[in-house]
Amino acid sequence: MTVCPTATEGRPFGRVLTAMVTPFDTEGKLDLDHAQQLAAYLVDRAGNDGLVVNGTTGESPTTSDEEKERLLRAVSEAVGDRATVVAGVGTNDTAHSVELARGAEKAGAHGLLVVTPYYSKPPQEGLYTHFTTVADATELPVMLYDIPPRSVVPIQVDTLKRLAEHPRIRAVKDSKHDLQAGTEVMADCDLAYYSGEDPLNLPWLSVGAVGFVSVIAHVVGDRLRRMLDAHEAGEVSTAREINRGLLPVYRAMSSVGGVVFAKTAMRLCGYETGQPRLPLPSATEEQVRVITSDLWDAGLVLVNPDSATEVTPR
Repeated sequence: MTVCPTATEGRPFGRVLTAMVTPFDTEGKLDLDHAQQLAAYLVDRAGNDGLVVNGTTGESPTTSDEEKERLLRAVSEAVGDRATVVAGVGTNDTAHSVELARGAEKAGAHGLLVVTPYYSKPPQEGLYTHFTTVADATELPVMLYDIPPRSVVPIQVDTLKRLAEHPRIRAVKDSKHDLQAGTEVMADCDLAYYSGEDPLNLPWLSVGAVGFVSVIAHVVGDRLRRMLDAHEAGEVSTAREINRGLLPVYRAMSSVGGVVFAKTAMRLCGYETGQPRLPLPSATEEQVRVITSDLWDAGLVLVNPDSATEVTPR
């Protein structure tokens, strides 16, 4: 099995991973130059030791398989082994997910993120077979993505314990908001938990999570790393203080959703990633004003605030 370059004991995918946006140019086409610049920035300057490419924040529902592969190759080339590159390959079609997983392995991914199949509402046995089939398709380690607000069906505790027996299923990105369920899983098996819901990052650490797959790490990855370090050092009051300082950032993201927030925030910080593809709209002038105000409240230095203006959605 492949070992991720930033893996450590108990952390198979590293510590702080950004769920990276996919940059588009002014015509809405994939912008690989800006993708490589963004990836290098997130790893070399923003405190991340991993990137999730082609995930939900990467607008995977609106990118083609060819675009996914080209983006993954570009990001892998940009960061090399300085960071763990995790490819989002989950769909609601097992055969398609297997195809994407094999393509991701060839394109240089270090690991796979596999989301619960959405819309079709499979039973737990269907989930188990789906995940193990994808895990069997490559030599890459797998992070499950449990997000019933989007997929409807949660991965139940017993199913997670069964999945943990697979040698390549190593972790869970949890967006289920159920700390009790996660605690039960961690108590009985060695699945590593990563918080997939930024406002719950610190609570997840308190019950045993080992890191984050974060949207706000686009702009505050260094603070998330400091919060994790403080918590593990027993400096709980410091971790709480850092978390309190992030409240405006959580608020800004919650107001517009992850993709719109991250693309607007990156533009405000001087990194152009283009506008979202429909059905996600561009930020309105009022939304940009709110995000700007919240980021200022969080103490971020905004180097390009005048460029984050409303753009007519494509």
